[in-house]
Amino acid sequence: MNRTKNARVCIIGAGPSGITAGKNLIQAGVTNFVIYEKNDQVGGNWVFNDKTKHSSVYETTHLISSRRYSEYFDYPMPADYPDYPSHTQMLAYFQGYAKHFGVLPYIQFNTEVSKAEELPDKTWRITLTDGKVEIFDFLLIANGHHWNPRYPNYEGEFTGEFIHSHEYKRAAPFAGKRVLVIGAGNSGCDISVETARVSAFTAMSMRRGQYIVPKFVFGQPPDVVNGRFHWLPSWIRLPFFYLTLKLAIGNYEDYGLPKPKHGILNAHVTNNSEVLYAIRHGKVHIRPDIKRFNGKQVEFVDGRIEEYDSIIAATGFKISLPFFDPNLLSIEEGVPPLYKNVFHPDHPSLCFIGLVQPLGSIWPLSDLHAKLAANYIIGNYDLPKDVRQRIARHIEYMKKHYVNSPRHSVEVEFHPHIAELKREIPKSAPEWEQRSVR
Repeated sequence: MNRTKNARVCIIGAGPSGITAGKNLIQAGVTNFVIYEKNDQVGGNWVFNDKTKHSSVYETTHLISSRRYSEYFDYPMPADYPDYPSHTQMLAYFQGYAKHFGVLPYIQFNTEVSKAEELPDKTWRITLTDGKVEIFDFLLIANGHHWNPRYPNYEGEFTGEFIHSHEYKRAAPFAGKRVLVIGAGNSGCDISVETARVSAFTAMSMRRGQYIVPKFVFGQPPDVVNGRFHWLPSWIRLPFFYLTLKLAIGNYEDYGLPKPKHGILNAHVTNNSEVLYAIRHGKVHIRPDIKRFNGKQVEFVDGRIEEYDSIIAATGFKISLPFFDPNLLSIEEGVPPLYKNVFHPDHPSLCFIGLVQPLGSIWPLSDLHAKLAANYIIGNYDLPKDVRQRIARHIEYMKKHYVNSPRHSVEVEFHPHIAELKREIPKSAPEWEQRSVR
C-alpha cells in the first residue's frame, strides 16, 4: 500500500462525515483525493428538499443533541445559534466548514459511485454511474447510515397510505386524517407531535419501553449535564440519571408509556419534551406493538382494533453499501467487525468515517475517525497486531451491553468513544496549517 502523503484517496459522500474526512486529509498533507457526492451541494441528509426522498430532515427538524456537543472540534458553531439549531442553520454550518477548510474544490458534485472493487494489490477500482473508472490507494466510506429505510413487517396488508419517516417532510398532508406512527425514537416522537397538530387523531405504536428524556434538564440540554459527570463511575452516575429523570417527568405509567426493561445506557434514548406534553394533553395516544393489518384496520397485540388513514414507519435505517459486491463486504446485519468503528482487518486500505450511533452527535466523532484514518494513510499510525482479537471483544461487549436490535449495532457512548479515539491518535499527528485554497 502507498502509505504516504502522495496516496490517492477516494471519499464517498460530502455530508458531515465526508467533509471532515477531506479536511483531515488536507491537515495531514494529503491533497491527491476526491470526494464523490451524488447531490449538488454539501450537507447530505441536511439538505432539505420536500420534492425528493434523499433528505432525512423535515420542515421542523432541529438537532436532538446540543449545539455544544455537536460541533466539530476546531470549528465552533456561531454564537447566536440556539441550544438546538434548525436544519437550515446546520446546513449553513456544514457548508461553511467545507468552505473554511478548503474542501469544496475536492468535491465532484452530481457524481455517484456505482461500484467499488478491491484489487489484488489492495487498491480500489471505483466505477461511477457515468461509466468513468478511477483507481485509488485508499477508500473512505462516509455515505452515512440514515438514508436506506428499514420497513417493519407485519401480517396482512394495510390499504391506506403507508410511508417511512424518511419520506415525511411536513404535517400538512395529514390534516384531518387518522395517523399511526410506528416507533418512539426521535423521529417517531417528532412526527407524532407534528401530525397531532393537524390530524383528526394521532397514535404512536411502541414495541418496547423507551427512555424519553426532556430536551432541558436543570435548564440545560441533557448531554451538557451528562458532560459534567461523564468522568464519574457508572455506579454513581446511573442513579443520578434515574433520579433526575424521575424528578423531570415522574412515572412513565402516568403517560401510558410502557416502562423500559433495559438500562438507560443500554439503548438509544429519545430526546423530546413535546411528546410528553402532547401525550398528557390527549393529542398523541400510545398504542402497543401491531399484530396485523386488515385493509385500513390495525389490530394491536392487546386486541384493540382501530382504523387509520395513514401509517408512518419511524423504524430506522439499514447500513447500506450498495457499491460493494456483498461477497466482498456486507455489514447490514449484526455488529460491524471494525476496529474503533473505522478499520476493517480484511481490507487494510478501507476506512469508515462516522459509522456510529452515539448517545450524542456523530460529527465530532467523525472528525476523530477522519483524523485517525488520515494518520494511518500517511504511515503515522498502525493498527495493533492483535486487532482481530480486539474486534472480537468489542463485538462481544456490544452484544452484552446494548439492546439486541439493528438500531444498536453501531451504538457508542459519546465521551468514552472520544476518549478511546484520542488515545489512538499519535502525538505527532499534524495540526492544521493555514494554506491557500486551490
